[in-house]
This record gives sequence, structure tokens and C-alpha cells, in this order.
Amino acid sequence: MSDGALSQAEIDALLGGGGAAAAAGGGGFDGLGALKDCLNGTVEAQSSNISAMTGGGVKFGQPELSSANRDAFLAQLPDTVTSVKIDFTSGFPGEHLFLMGEETAKGIASLMNKEENPALDDMAMSVIGEVVSQMTGTEITALTNKTGNKSIASASPEAANLAKATVALPGGDFAVALYGLDMGDGKQHKVWEIFGPQVVSAITSAIQAVAPQQRPGGAHTGGGLGVGNVGSSVFAQTPGVQAVQFPGLSSGIGPREQGNIGLLMDVFMEMTVELGRTRKLIKEILSMGEGTIIELDKLAGEPVDILVNHVPIAKGEVVVIDENFGVRVTEIVSPAERMGELG
Repeated sequence: MSDGALSQAEIDALLGGGGAAAAAGGGGFDGLGALKDCLNGTVEAQSSNISAMTGGGVKFGQPELSSANRDAFLAQLPDTVTSVKIDFTSGFPGEHLFLMGEETAKGIASLMNKEENPALDDMAMSVIGEVVSQMTGTEITALTNKTGNKSIASASPEAANLAKATVALPGGDFAVALYGLDMGDGKQHKVWEIFGPQVVSAITSAIQAVAPQQRPGGAHTGGGLGVGNVGSSVFAQTPGVQAVQFPGLSSGIGPREQGNIGLLMDVFMEMTVELGRTRKLIKEILSMGEGTIIELDKLAGEPVDILVNHVPIAKGEVVVIDENFGVRVTEIVSPAERMGELG
């Protein structure tokens, strides 16, 4: 909404989510500490992952989390910013974006593309979007572990450099996480992460709902059975006993399987980049000599295929890094497509 006020439907949604937000202009949200704890736990992984992507020593500081409305927040921003919109589409659906100043955006693009003072063109927006997508993926993993919600997903990043007044911010009050960012250039950069009110309400409610189950000793609130209450006498002492309920079967990977995957992390696998393919008769192959041109089944500029043990896992574009060829990943093949290749 452009006037910065919450609609009645938004107010009802926020109140129905466990009181995670106050009315617009009334001082923001309750329960932000739960979200902040979750974000704090990702900082080390964020620093490590982005450093690996950029090849530089990138370090994120602990976020400062607060609530704001459009006018108050825009006053903190430089006149021109790079906005990366990457809404949550499931799990905790709602508005979500990252903002940074032009100098910070150029610094990230410079590290990714290995060039000095890059222009904030389509290529720069693409690589900045990749960085933000990686950051969001790390947060989704943390939120999944915190809440047990395995359906969390985000949209593809949409990056643009624009005047701050034209940034599409959530209506009413929203949550802002401010990160300090050190890219090794001697400057202190800032990155703002914005969570829409529906996202904040859903996340904080989900974290608070599972918190009692995670206390030491497995104790539960609300009269449930605790660990160690085994035996026939417990039924006479506990009036709220309910029939056992079995969860539905899931095809997801459980904690034990995820732990076992760590045993394979040091195994070498063959990675191949395929420019294209063609079919030739044996007589054509035998007639090849120096200077023969082989036409492939790909058009110039098309993404190349990235294969691991001959199975396609991604697509990318060819780049040159210090006089060597490299490939920048632009698309990850979906698990369904990968399973189809294996079948």
C-alpha cells in the first residue's frame, strides 16, 4: 500500500499469527528476538559461502534487527540503491528483499567478475542476484532447522539499480536487518534485508511454537508427557492423555541421512563442461584433419552444460579468469530433471 497504513486484512493476519506485530506506527513487532537469533546463526556460513563465491575475504557482521515504516527507512538510504527482490513463495510466503548502496553493489560485482570499478549493468545485476540467492538459501536452511518447515522456498532474484524513492517496500511496518559488510577494501559497507509483516509474523510464530519442544530434557508445556514419564502410572496422573498419532510418510532426507552425507564430502567426482554435441559418420571422423571445423548442436551464446559423472546438474556461461577458461553457473538443474537423467 502506498500510504504506509496496514489494511484491516493485514492487521487481522498479523494478530492471528500470534501477535507478532503491532498496529502500524505502534512500535513494530513482538518476537523479533527469535528471528534475530536465527539470522545471527547464519552469519558465519554467509561469510564463508560468499567468500568462496567471490574468491575474496568477505565478512558479515551480526545483524541489527528493528521495525520501520517506509518513510523512516528511506531516510537511512543513499539516494540510489541496488534492490534485489527475492520474495518467499512458500513456507512463510511474503515480501522479502535486500538493498545496498551503489558502492557496495560495485564492490560485490568487482569481486565476482574480477574487474575494477564495474558498471552496474545487466551482468552486474545478474551476479549480485546470485549472491543474494545464495544468502537467502542459507537463511532458508536455518529456518528449516529452526521450525521444521521443509516447504520454504523463494522466488528467483530480481535485481535493479534505482532511485530509493522507487523501491517497492512492504506496506505498513516491516522488519529490517542491517548487516555490516567487510569486503577487504578498507571500507565498511551496509546491506539491508527487509522482511514483510506477513513473513515476520509467520516466522516468529513458527519459531515460538517449536521452542518448548526444544528445551533440555525434552519437556513440553501444556500438560504433555515429558521424557522419562514411562509406565502405567503416568496415565493415572496425566488427565490430558491423547491417542497416539503417526506422522505421514515423507520422501525427504532425515537428520541421520543428512549427517551421513558428510562422510562423502571429500570424495572426488569428475566435473565436465560440455560446449555441445554432434553426430558424425565414421568416414567423416576418419577424414578429419587440422583445420577441420566441427559444427555443434548449440547456438553461439547459449548456456553450456555442466555435468558431474556425466549427469547434467547445471548450466552456465563461459568466462575468462586470469587467461584461463571458467564457467559461471547461471541455472541449477531441478532435482526432478536430475532423477530423470539417472533413470
